[in-house]
Amino acid sequence: MRTQVAIIGAGPSGLLLGQLLHKAGIDAVIIERQSPEYVLGRIRAGVLEQVATDLLDEAGVGQRMHAEGLVHTGFDMLFNGERHRIDLEKLTGGKKVMVYGQTEVTRDLMDARQAAGLPTVYEAANVQVHDFETLSPRVTYEKDGQSHTLACDFIAGCDGFHGVCRASAPRSAIKEFEKVYPFGWLGLLSDTPPVHHELIYVNHPRGFALCSQRSATRSRYYLQVPLTDKIEQWSDEAFWQELKLRLDPEAAGKLETGPSIEKSIAPLRSFVTEPLRFGRMFLAGDAGHIVPPTGAKGLNLAATDVKYLMDAFVEFYQEQSEAGIDGYSERCLKRIWRAERFSWWFTSIMHTFDSEGAINGKLQQAELDYLMHSEAGLKTIAENYVGLPLDFGA
Repeated sequence: MRTQVAIIGAGPSGLLLGQLLHKAGIDAVIIERQSPEYVLGRIRAGVLEQVATDLLDEAGVGQRMHAEGLVHTGFDMLFNGERHRIDLEKLTGGKKVMVYGQTEVTRDLMDARQAAGLPTVYEAANVQVHDFETLSPRVTYEKDGQSHTLACDFIAGCDGFHGVCRASAPRSAIKEFEKVYPFGWLGLLSDTPPVHHELIYVNHPRGFALCSQRSATRSRYYLQVPLTDKIEQWSDEAFWQELKLRLDPEAAGKLETGPSIEKSIAPLRSFVTEPLRFGRMFLAGDAGHIVPPTGAKGLNLAATDVKYLMDAFVEFYQEQSEAGIDGYSERCLKRIWRAERFSWWFTSIMHTFDSEGAINGKLQQAELDYLMHSEAGLKTIAENYVGLPLDFGA
């Protein structure tokens, strides 16, 4: 087999890149080690910036998103028992975000790829990348007991934090920057109406909480918990009781509870790989960087990577120019570090850090109080939350 671009990973990054390349007339094969059902079973982010919604429209898969997604013009921050609204639309000159689950994005992209008859290999075992430092890279894998080789011009590593692509980069050529946070997020998904029409971010002495949503009838809630906690320790009843303790009386009174559809604990980390290009292999999305979910940047950063990578491939094939692929890593990293900074900062002011003592909570309250009473502070939050334009600082 031969293709122009071999995409490793059939998550939203790989599927979006594949769809955009198809629209541009560039051949791509996607190789995924998991089953389609497993990929769709991952419960992830739900807030899309304009860059992500625009790309989904460009890929031709935005119809259901616009029909079912929830446009949000702001969100609430709750501290000291009082809620403060961040008016995104007013503070950013009209920008908004779209609440539409990553699972639904993945489903839309899968359906579009299947309808177009584009090649995707699921449940591929022992996936390996070879010769990416040369002009003739290739991918090998096993499927149904047989070995396969896929020759290609480029390899797009969209296979996540634990994928083979970053792990195959030469150790002498790669730098990795990481911060692991001393807590995780316990998430619960339920078929209950959201407690509020917009998201609520909660700073509370008992720990951070987030009231999110996937639709008008499906809610996603999170609690900050110690890394030592196990999911078995948290019954649905215990989760709802703890969430109520961290909410203001109005929200706690409106909270509708119900059985969980999914419940899990996710650790938080900041992680960046430099560079994102190794010869003819490129890292995109979680393969190259992880952000704490506090700032809702993960999927949106991945979409930006895909946009820059797609543009680079189009430039290579249509204009015979390597400028885009040569500049890919630097271009992405500038944006990645800005998002890492915001996610780290937002995490640091909204969560409890027991090891830092009581003074940390007092300093958080003072900073939050300042931000809520400063137009510049509010604008900083809003601008970062909705996402900076693609050409920001270019």
